[in-house]
Amino acid sequence: MPLLRSWVDSANAPGCPFPLNNLPCGVFSAAVNPPRCGVAIGDRIVDMATLEAAGVLRLAGVPLFAEPSWNAVMAAGPAVWRALREALTSLLEEGAVQRDGVEPHLVAMADAQMHLPFRVAGYTDFYASRQHAFNVGTMFRGAENALPPNWLHIPIGYNGRASSVVVSGTEVRRPWGQVKMPDEPAPRFAPSARFDIELELGAIVGTGSVDPVTVAEADAMIFGYVLLNDWSARDIQAWEYQPLGPFQGKATATTIGAWIVTREALEPFRAHGPAREKALLPYLEEPGPMLYDINLEVGLTPAAGAETVVSRTSYREMYYSAPQQLAHHTTAGCRMDVGDLLGTGTISGPEAGSYGSLLELSWGGKQPICLSSGEHRSFLEDGDEVALRGWCEGDGYQIGFGDCRGRILGAYTDPYQRG
Repeated sequence: MPLLRSWVDSANAPGCPFPLNNLPCGVFSAAVNPPRCGVAIGDRIVDMATLEAAGVLRLAGVPLFAEPSWNAVMAAGPAVWRALREALTSLLEEGAVQRDGVEPHLVAMADAQMHLPFRVAGYTDFYASRQHAFNVGTMFRGAENALPPNWLHIPIGYNGRASSVVVSGTEVRRPWGQVKMPDEPAPRFAPSARFDIELELGAIVGTGSVDPVTVAEADAMIFGYVLLNDWSARDIQAWEYQPLGPFQGKATATTIGAWIVTREALEPFRAHGPAREKALLPYLEEPGPMLYDINLEVGLTPAAGAETVVSRTSYREMYYSAPQQLAHHTTAGCRMDVGDLLGTGTISGPEAGSYGSLLELSWGGKQPICLSSGEHRSFLEDGDEVALRGWCEGDGYQIGFGDCRGRILGAYTDPYQRG
C-alpha cells in the first residue's frame, strides 16, 4: 500500500511517524480542556471529543470520545473500530469535502500533554523471545541448560501490576528492595544497583472473552499495540524470583507509549515467525503470519551527554506472537477484559547490538557498553533517560509508535527511617 496523502501537509512529509495510513489513538489535554480521545495525524491531534460533539463524526448512539480513555471505543467492538478508521480517512484525505468542518478540531502536538491512552484492566508480561531467554539462561545456567524444558512448548508469563503502568514521559524512581549478592552472607534492604530496561511491545485487548479462544480469535480481539518498557530491578529479582518468579523486581513501573497503533494500521506488515524447533500443541498453532515487521531501537541519554542508540532489533524476532500469548492466557478459563495489557517480553535479536536489555548488552555487567559521551554503562544510573522507538517501513511512508520515554530519578531516602 502506498502513502495515503492528507490535506494535513505534515502527514505527508518523509519520515513522519503519523501519516494518514497510521491514525494512532491517544489521550491528550490542551489549554483548559480535560483529557479526551485524540488521533494523531502529522504534527496535529484530531480532538475526537469536539469533532463528535459538533456532529462531524458520530459512530454510535452514545458519545464515545469525551472519555479520558479509549476503553469505550474498544468495548464498542471491531465494527466500530473499522468504521472509525474509514470515517477519519475520508475526513482527512487529500481533497476531503469536509475539511473546513474538521480543521477547527486539530490541536498542535506541541501544545498537548499526553496521558495513558486506556484504562489498564490487568497486566501480564511474557518471556517470548528465544534469544532473550537463551541469553539470560546462559548467564545463569550455562548454554547447555539455557532454556527451561517447557520454553519451546508454552508461552511463559506472569501476572504483573496494572497500577504500575505509566505513560511515556513519567519519571521513574530507583526502587528499594531486598538484595543479596552471591558473596554476601545475608540479604540487605537497599536501593537497586542493577536497574534495567526491557524493550517490548504491549498488545491491548479490545474485546473481552469468557471461554478459551483460538489464536485467530485472539488476533481479532486485539485493538492495537504500544511500545512498552518493563523496568526491572535485576538484583531484587535475582534474590526473590525462586520459586515463584518476578514480584518486586518488576513492580516499580511499566512505561507504555502514548499512542496505540491499531491492528488494522499494521496489517500490511504481517510477518511469519521463526521455524518451530518443536511442534506446538494444536491450540497454539497459527493460521497465518501473526507477527509484524516492526523496527525497534533503544536510545540511552546520560544526564550530561548526547543519546546513544544501544540496541536495534525487530518484532519479527519473537518466538511467540501476541495472539498466541492471548490464546494461551484463556486456556484455564481466565476471563479477558477490555483494556487488558499483554507485554511481549524482552525483544532481542541474534547479535549483541540487537539485545533488548542492559542485562544482555553488558552480559550481566561483565562487558559494560560505551556511550558516545565516553561513559560506560552496565545498568542504569540516576539521571539516565531511556527512549524506545518503533516503526514499520511502508512504500514511501512509516507507521510510527512515537517515543516511549522515562528518566531515572534517585532513590528515596530510606522509606523506613521515620522520625
